[in-house]
Amino acid sequence: MIRYISEADVTATLDVATAIDLLDDACRALAAGTAAIAPRQRIASEGVSMNLMGGALAGRVGHKCYPVARPRRARFWVTLFGNDATMLALIEADALGQIRTGAASGLATRVLARADAHVAAVVGTGWQARTQLEAVCRVRPIERAYAYGRDPARARTFCDEMTALLHIPVEPANDVASMLAQAQVAITMTTASEPVLFGAQLLPGTHVNAAGSNRPTAEEIDADVVRQAAIVAVENVAQAKVESGDLLGAERAGAFDWSSAVLLSDIVAGKAPGRTSDDQITLFESLGVGLWDIAAANYIYDRCVESGRGREVDLPG
Repeated sequence: MIRYISEADVTATLDVATAIDLLDDACRALAAGTAAIAPRQRIASEGVSMNLMGGALAGRVGHKCYPVARPRRARFWVTLFGNDATMLALIEADALGQIRTGAASGLATRVLARADAHVAAVVGTGWQARTQLEAVCRVRPIERAYAYGRDPARARTFCDEMTALLHIPVEPANDVASMLAQAQVAITMTTASEPVLFGAQLLPGTHVNAAGSNRPTAEEIDADVVRQAAIVAVENVAQAKVESGDLLGAERAGAFDWSSAVLLSDIVAGKAPGRTSDDQITLFESLGVGLWDIAAANYIYDRCVESGRGREVDLPG
């Protein structure tokens, strides 16, 4: 028997604050050598592509897969296996991915942003941007936030919804530069192919979460952001070398060398230093790794078993 876990089960079980701590634990396990990441692989045929990524943690292994075919958007699935190779769960993972992606930025903010950061700015007002801003607010004393999006009506809706959720004023910005002139934490969560955030716009001491791009041809931030960053944190170097358009672009511009990349897990575990000055600019280049999905899936599965959520399905053989 396996447990089929729906989107409703996921959202009833996992929240952003919990996910931040789950990823913290996963980082410490990765730094200790007791967890593993399988970088994303992409395969394609005749208009459809499949994305696969995996991880191992706490005696369980699993993978996330998501096929993509236009005009339909991707659907995400996580499959979880126990230490005897028994399949434990099949999890609908749209919300899981949204929560864990935000949580990764929250964790990076917790270890890299100034302790007194109180203004956040987010470029992008879509579905994924919501957990990005929420996660930052869970780890820093954010008093107000600004959001910029290409569609003013959508940006206003985003701000209204986030104001209600976070109980702080979240206001739409007319442009990116004006909101960055006030922010100590900056977030990009867009589908842009060309930079939407520039190093010249950043205040000293800003922490940047660049979270929207995982394609080598897409850059959300310009090379000057990377050049200024005292710390460039990544989840997995091998995956970043293939997927991070931001860092690949900076490398081409002579503004970045891969030897300076630092693993987020090493910073979390104390194996590498974090911020050492209030004036430093720091950067988290978020691509998403399978270990985050398995950390979240482990927790969701255990809570669903305890509470009786999900549906048991018999697989013959």
